[in-house]
Amino acid sequence: MTSDGSAAPADGGTAGSLPFDTSVAHQARMYDYVLGGKDNYESDRAAVQAGIAVWPDMAFAMRANRAFLGRVVRYLAAEAGIRQFLDLGTGIPTSGNTHQVAQAIAPESRVVYVDYDPVVLAHARALLISNEAGATAYIDADARNTGTILSQAAELLDFSQPVAVTMLALLHVIPDSDEPYAIVAKLMDAVPSGSYLAISHSGTDLFDPGMNDTFKGVMNQLIQQRYTPRSRAQVTRFFAGMDLVEPGLTAVEAWRPEPGTDTAGSSFTYGGVARKR
Repeated sequence: MTSDGSAAPADGGTAGSLPFDTSVAHQARMYDYVLGGKDNYESDRAAVQAGIAVWPDMAFAMRANRAFLGRVVRYLAAEAGIRQFLDLGTGIPTSGNTHQVAQAIAPESRVVYVDYDPVVLAHARALLISNEAGATAYIDADARNTGTILSQAAELLDFSQPVAVTMLALLHVIPDSDEPYAIVAKLMDAVPSGSYLAISHSGTDLFDPGMNDTFKGVMNQLIQQRYTPRSRAQVTRFFAGMDLVEPGLTAVEAWRPEPGTDTAGSSFTYGGVARKR
């Protein structure tokens, strides 16, 4: 997504990098604040507090989404046998990153991260350090620049072998005008049968209708991205032509919960994993 919210090409063009504007909140830095990080600014903290004022479970949802990432990667590495990961919308590195979880199970795992926020970029090269057996790489690109992403990811990943594509809390900041379904389709067309897609996405039909409109309005006034929650049917459409892994599309906190999983709140966020036929 370009810095002014306009469309960037989904077929390999180059989107402009976001300006380093700390006066406007960014989702990655908001997550960093909620998760206890130090790479956030007053605008990010204010946006989180404004969101919580409308939706008290907002911080729970962010933590639940991060925990969902860990469970998804553990499933993919341990049960599905995946050794290659393409993680779009990486966010600011913190504990339990995709490569850390995957390589703890399978040290040879290879992970390519994709994000476009300059704060993420500044930290990624220093913090996303792989072990000797596996490998990680970072692509500074807009998620809509699928051609650029796929060509650069191919320098580390073997697209003749299964790849897990993860897009957590990403697609709900890509508006319909930027063709999010086409973005997902192009990425999944590039990977072979046996690959996986993991998505988490804010759900309109999980919110009270009035709260949904209010929260959406607050976020679109405060953050750089365009917040676009979608219904269950709309989120399911991202998995077209794939087989959803049990338990299917659920709230993220309800997807294969492990001992200690916090289910005391409501994330209002769908999560699912599907296998490409």
